[in-house]
Amino acid sequence: MATKEDILEQIVEEFLIHRGYFVQHNLKFLPRRDHPDFISNKDSNHSDIDVIGFHPKLDGPEKVFVVSCKSWQSGFSPNTEIDAINNDKTLRGRKAWQAFRELTVPKWSEAFIKAVSDATGTDVFTYVTAVSKVRGDRKVWEEHIPFRDAINGNPIRILTFKEMVLEIQGTLTTTLAASEVGRILQMFQTAGIHVKAD
Repeated sequence: MATKEDILEQIVEEFLIHRGYFVQHNLKFLPRRDHPDFISNKDSNHSDIDVIGFHPKLDGPEKVFVVSCKSWQSGFSPNTEIDAINNDKTLRGRKAWQAFRELTVPKWSEAFIKAVSDATGTDVFTYVTAVSKVRGDRKVWEEHIPFRDAINGNPIRILTFKEMVLEIQGTLTTTLAASEVGRILQMFQTAGIHVKAD
């Protein structure tokens, strides 16, 4: 198994595989050099898509899941993030928009959509923000019109670590899981340790 950035990314992979998706990690993207807003010293470092899931039997936005993982220990507050982006605030040591450049900067949005299309053959997808936990109303993020506009009207979803683990646990059997994460969750299940729904 390839080394993943963090446990959240591994859980995303396991979650998607259990749903029948093929998975790719760390897909790089960059604004095109001939974009009128391209600035060489600011736009020459690749950003990357943490996880892309492609489902061969689904259609529409569910066919492709494009996942950005934010495993911040304090959780994810949609209101705080949007306020910081709108007011050019600094969070976690950098400008808030930089964590979501594909949702906030047109040249990066274009590059992001092209990277998804090049990898999957479609520019129709579900944009997923995977988080440790949500603090506040997820709809504030999922229904934020400027973000939806930035990715051509594609749907936006938040998925939490707990939601993904609960779904994975619900599908585990006694057959040895194919991944390290799956085996760990099987061991928790065997030991009688379960994530409980609220």
